[in-house]
Amino acid sequence: MFGKILIANRGEIAARIMRTCIALNVRTVGIYSEADAEAPHVKMADEAYLVGGPRVNESYLNMDNILEIAKVTGAEAIHPGYGLLSENAEFARKCEEAGIVFIGPSPDVIARMGSKIESRKAMEEVGVPVVPGITHPLADVEEAVQVANHMGYPVMLKASAGGGGIGMQVVRNEEELRKAYAGNQKRATDFFGDGAMYVEKYIENPRHIEIQILADQQGNTVYLWERECSIQRRHQKVVEEAPSPFLDKETRRKMGEAAVKAAQSLGYSNAGTIEFLVDAEKNFYFLEMNTRLQVEHPVTEEITGLDLVEKQLRIACGEPLGLNQADVKREGHAIEVRIYAEDPKTFFPSPGTITKLVTPQGPGIRHELAVSERSAVTPFYDPMIAKLIVKGKTREEAIARLQSALAAYEVEGIKTNIPMLRAVAEHHAFLAGDTTTSFVAQHLQGK
Repeated sequence: MFGKILIANRGEIAARIMRTCIALNVRTVGIYSEADAEAPHVKMADEAYLVGGPRVNESYLNMDNILEIAKVTGAEAIHPGYGLLSENAEFARKCEEAGIVFIGPSPDVIARMGSKIESRKAMEEVGVPVVPGITHPLADVEEAVQVANHMGYPVMLKASAGGGGIGMQVVRNEEELRKAYAGNQKRATDFFGDGAMYVEKYIENPRHIEIQILADQQGNTVYLWERECSIQRRHQKVVEEAPSPFLDKETRRKMGEAAVKAAQSLGYSNAGTIEFLVDAEKNFYFLEMNTRLQVEHPVTEEITGLDLVEKQLRIACGEPLGLNQADVKREGHAIEVRIYAEDPKTFFPSPGTITKLVTPQGPGIRHELAVSERSAVTPFYDPMIAKLIVKGKTREEAIARLQSALAAYEVEGIKTNIPMLRAVAEHHAFLAGDTTTSFVAQHLQGK
């Protein structure tokens, strides 16, 4: 096991990784921006260093500064968490060149899966179903129109690079496509440095279901069941649960085996997630692969009893998985909700200072916090400030715990999406497990 690792991230995921490191007696190096000097993850680290100014490009995306801190502190490995540099092939390569272990897959795999176009090609090669679409970057808006007219509307216009819904838009006719093209291409260029765009057929009212995989450096790969992530706003997940209330045993197995097949075909190692769109007839289509730990990994931990961060560290050390598919057990039901500093109706960010924070306690309740009372929530970073995870023996018990926990959750000084989450937890469609990616637009928008 490593003696010391640097955590190239901030907020709740940095603190989450540190908790596992403490349990394993691994020393941690934290980094922080000028805006995060008093953040909880800074206080948790064994040692912490200023990495740059408040903006992400000055600090958490500053590869040279991060690597210099790793060298100076003698960190043997870097855990990137999620977001930021976690899926940056250049950073993974720079770690390799510096003799520092990048806790994740190889730079080549990150690069291939980081391109939605290349990842589609890779899945087609091994027979994993993909949404009908093109596998080359569009030359211009005229080609986009030609492809969409041939494919039939509605279509999804997508940036090849990045994620988080950036550069992505559903278009239902030629006029909408022409209006959307330049703006989405510019956003993709600004956020990811890559303006490549492509088009795929839009599947109406799908479910978003993903498969968590673990793979060691010896070629052993297992899937850790699925997570239902259909409740989203602006193409970003808000509620996730495991297992999915929609899948049957046979579809679950097929999706898991497809995810393992995909990972093995890539020579993948470490934790990863294959995301699928699933239609009403339980046909599933590859969406993308996340070559990192997911925000929603706690629900998988809760139903499997596995610590995914510990598995990541051990795999990165060269240890074998130590389990096969038959060893992966599933018990109970878990639900995670993401708590954002944002207006619950407009979804606009709500920066400010938290004047009161009361988190519910009790059996089956878990918290991942990026803030504490009196924390300043700045406009520089993603507005997610916490995650609430609940577990029950059944889905019904988990929902009951979620409802009572959200009722007891108090945050003052800023606006949060907790009112929206309470509405979701009480909604008849959610209670019935009838959730698709249109849930927010159909049931909550404007309320």
